Amino acid sequence: MEIIIRPDARQASALAAAFIERAIRRKAALVLGLATGSSPLMLYKELIRRHREHGLDFSQVTTFNLDEYLGLGPDHPASYRRFMQEQLFDHLNIPPEHTHLPDGLAADVNMHCRLYEACIRACGGIDLQVLGIGSDGHIGFNEPSSSLASRTRTKTLTSLTRRDNARFFKRPEDVPTECITMGIGTILESRICLLMAFGAHKAEAIAGAIEGPVTAMNPASALQLHPDMRVFLDEAAAGKLKMRDYYRETFDGSQEWQAMMAPPAPRG
Repeated sequence: MEIIIRPDARQASALAAAFIERAIRRKAALVLGLATGSSPLMLYKELIRRHREHGLDFSQVTTFNLDEYLGLGPDHPASYRRFMQEQLFDHLNIPPEHTHLPDGLAADVNMHCRLYEACIRACGGIDLQVLGIGSDGHIGFNEPSSSLASRTRTKTLTSLTRRDNARFFKRPEDVPTECITMGIGTILESRICLLMAFGAHKAEAIAGAIEGPVTAMNPASALQLHPDMRVFLDEAAAGKLKMRDYYRETFDGSQEWQAMMAPPAPRG
C-alpha cells in the first residue's frame, strides 16, 4: 500500500490523474472502475483537461461504476448515471456502450447483479478501480458489517450514508434506502485500487482503513489485503495517521512519483 499525501485535494487529484493517464497510455483498452460523490470530482475535471489539451484517448477504455441507487432511472437528476454523464462521460471520446453502471430499475435485481459481475469478467476484469471512502469507512455502498468477500448485490443504506448524501436530493427523505453495489470481494479483484479522500471529516475513517485492523466494521480496511493499492490524501484527511511523516518521506524519495508530477507536454 502506497500512501500519497499532498498539500490539498487539487494536487492529490492531479497526481491521481497522471497515474491514470499513464495506465491508459500503457494499455489503450484499459478497464477502469469509477466512483461517484465529491472525492473524484477534481480527478474527473483533470482527466477531461488532459483529454482536451494533451490528447488522452478514451476511445478504447471501458468503465464500470461501483454502485447506483435502487429505484432511480438514468434520467433522475440524482442518479449516478446522470452524475457520470455530466461530470465525465459527456466530455470524453468514450463510446457510450463502453460505460457500465448498475441499473437501478432492473426488473430482476438479483439476476442483474449476477450479469454485472459476468460483464466485468467478460471484459477481463477491472484494471484500475477508483474509490472514495465514506465517513464510516464504506467503499462503494458496502456499509459497515459488509462481508469482505461480498459480490455485486443490493444493500440497505445506513442513516449516516443517507444523511451524507442528502445534499444531492431536494429533501432528505428523497434519498433512497437501498442500492446496488459492487461487493468488497469484487473490488479486491481489481488489479490496481486507487483510493481518494479529502478533508478532516475523512481522517478517522482513513486512519482506521490504513493503520487499523482489517474489519468489516471499516469496509475500506479490506484494502490492506490488496497487493497494489494507492491512497491519495490531502493533509486534512491524513491528519490522524500515525505514520504520516514516513509516508511523506517515502513519497519524496520515489523517482516514480516525482517523475509523474512533471506536467505532460501539450499537443503540438
